[in-house]
Amino acid sequence: MTMALLTGPEVTPPPSMVERMTLIMDCFEGSNTRLLLEEIARRTGLPRSTAHRILEQLVRLQWVEHTRSGYHLGRRVRTWGARESGHSDLRAAAAPWLHDLAVKTDLVVHLAVLDETFVEYLDKVGGRRAAAIASRVGGRAPAHCTALGKAMLAWLPPEEIDALYADGVPAATDDSIGGLDALHRELGRIRRQNGLAIERGECIDGIACIGAAIRGPEGPVGAISLVAGRAAPLERVAPVVHDVAQRITLDLFGTVGVRTSRVRTA
Repeated sequence: MTMALLTGPEVTPPPSMVERMTLIMDCFEGSNTRLLLEEIARRTGLPRSTAHRILEQLVRLQWVEHTRSGYHLGRRVRTWGARESGHSDLRAAAAPWLHDLAVKTDLVVHLAVLDETFVEYLDKVGGRRAAAIASRVGGRAPAHCTALGKAMLAWLPPEEIDALYADGVPAATDDSIGGLDALHRELGRIRRQNGLAIERGECIDGIACIGAAIRGPEGPVGAISLVAGRAAPLERVAPVVHDVAQRITLDLFGTVGVRTSRVRTA
């Protein structure tokens, strides 16, 4: 009489391509999840070659993106999420404050959110002046080149910055930040400056911006900025920018307490 080995049930990958793609997509718990090919193959039970072939198709179709830090959810997934939520709560809370800020300063005001290494503009206020600024609602710009983006990046953990910029820090102009070490130094300076970020000609020649993040319990959820000419003394309006960002935060969350334990303050 022989005894059968006690083993777990053998996992048979589903036969259809749609089911296999779904298995892979279900591995990603959120927008910040990054997985190596071997981990995806292990989680799904798919052969490594099969998982790689499907992932390459998902990358080509922008459902998934691939960097040196691994695979993560792509632009198409994030766009669907944005359509679903529309950032309506953030827009509603910020709207009266953006208008007030534009009136008080007579400058163009932006509201944006962070999308990986880009900012996406949610609102733009400034009357006739706004037409002279090359930005648009729904448009995007490199986060590390804008005051909006730097203000939000400053409150992400340093290892998250490393992952986001694993493929490098591309320059938009001659004045843009040109490397990861320089970016970390700039983000540290922003934290020491009460979260206020300034850029002069880093994104668009001749333009300067000052921005501050809107920070929820889990980190930055958006940012506001004022736009002026490159030589404008933006430091003069720094207190009001900081104050408006704090007031929007209070309206959204009832507190200005945020996650700081994983962020360097030095």
